[in-house]
Amino acid sequence: MTLRLRFADGAIVLRGERSQRLRDALSLTVDDRSETLRAPAHRYADLRDALDAAGLDYEDRVFDSDRLSLATDYDLRDYQSAALDAWAANGRRGVLELPTGSGKTVVAVAAMAALGAPTLVVVPTVDLLTQWRREVETEFGVDVGQLGGGEQRIEDLTVATYDSAYLRADEVGDRFEFVVFDEVHHLGAEGYRDIARLLAAPARLGLTATFERPDGAHEVIAELVGPVVYDLDVDDLAGEHLADYELRRIEVDLTDAEREAYEAAQGTFVDYLKTSGLSLSSGSDYQELVMRSGSDPRAREALLAKQEAREIMMNADAKVDALARLLDRHRDDRVIVFTAHTDLVYRLSERFLLPAITGETGASERRAVLDRFREGTYGRIVTANVLDEGIDVPDANVAVVLSGSGSEREFTQRLGRVLRPKSDGGRALCYEVVSAETAEERVAERRR
Repeated sequence: MTLRLRFADGAIVLRGERSQRLRDALSLTVDDRSETLRAPAHRYADLRDALDAAGLDYEDRVFDSDRLSLATDYDLRDYQSAALDAWAANGRRGVLELPTGSGKTVVAVAAMAALGAPTLVVVPTVDLLTQWRREVETEFGVDVGQLGGGEQRIEDLTVATYDSAYLRADEVGDRFEFVVFDEVHHLGAEGYRDIARLLAAPARLGLTATFERPDGAHEVIAELVGPVVYDLDVDDLAGEHLADYELRRIEVDLTDAEREAYEAAQGTFVDYLKTSGLSLSSGSDYQELVMRSGSDPRAREALLAKQEAREIMMNADAKVDALARLLDRHRDDRVIVFTAHTDLVYRLSERFLLPAITGETGASERRAVLDRFREGTYGRIVTANVLDEGIDVPDANVAVVLSGSGSEREFTQRLGRVLRPKSDGGRALCYEVVSAETAEERVAERRR
């Protein structure tokens, strides 16, 4: 019987072959009812390679698509060409880890042109959905499909949000031979992993500025998409392809009232840790604390105390005063102010008359603010987390980080917002405003 490969509901079905050797080599499962072997769709390339290595003839009915005629006018920079070559040399699988503003999209579009295959681009936000669709349509002059943002339309080149791709992956898994995961670290989330598992696409490309995840899920991503095949950090490109930059830390003191409240809250938290068996040296310890807080009054008190201490140190009054001095110093510069809390954004917006962007800001209003910032009508904006990722932010040359997490990813993305090359060759400045003698000093060290 002739061997046949086909796609069915997120799996590759092999009919006509039930050898134990092949089953063991690829961890195939047997469907006794249909007398077929099955493998997760993402194993398609491995299965095909195994059949070729075994010298077995087979009919491949997984994909039935014509080559696309795609051409790009991009003139790749040397490191972009090197990244593309490294990905191709790894069997067209793998992750590129490049700084924000370095042109990861350009590399992906060049890969699409080189392959000439139906392609699905998966992105985390609706803003990125719009940006990618506009970029691909402009570059290739073709209609681009969209899954998400109120539209469900599939074309040979399609852009989807992670949420929509998760819902449709088993249905469209044999539609695309190439898949690009933008901000690929999102693929580590438990549900999103199924997107990569249910797609048969043999060519896979992941894009990110910071690949590793504190929960270790990057190892799963490497299995589904491929390992990091090319990486550069900010310092590798600063001064030539990105703006040269300087980091400056400003330490401010808590007021007497803030210090008293901070020490009391921090003391409650630390006292609990001494008897809890938790060190909070890992994310799992924090998750355990959250779980305990549901039934243990002391754990709940400690968790609330930790949150109170964090809010005090991140929203200190002296930070507002420090920002006032920085805005005065950089009155002729383009400034983005980053905070961790929405309440502080509105407080700063009101005091300094700064346009604000938060998670509560509607899409049309956000676009209007960013357009005015791009045009120069606004010279500074303030935001809580929203501009960290997934939005095309106009050029700025000064970033002020008033508060944030200890995440290297968050800091890298914020720094990237001011690193695009300057027409005047000037350097970018990033200020970190930190409350002295608090846990925020350790947070600032971690995120660097």
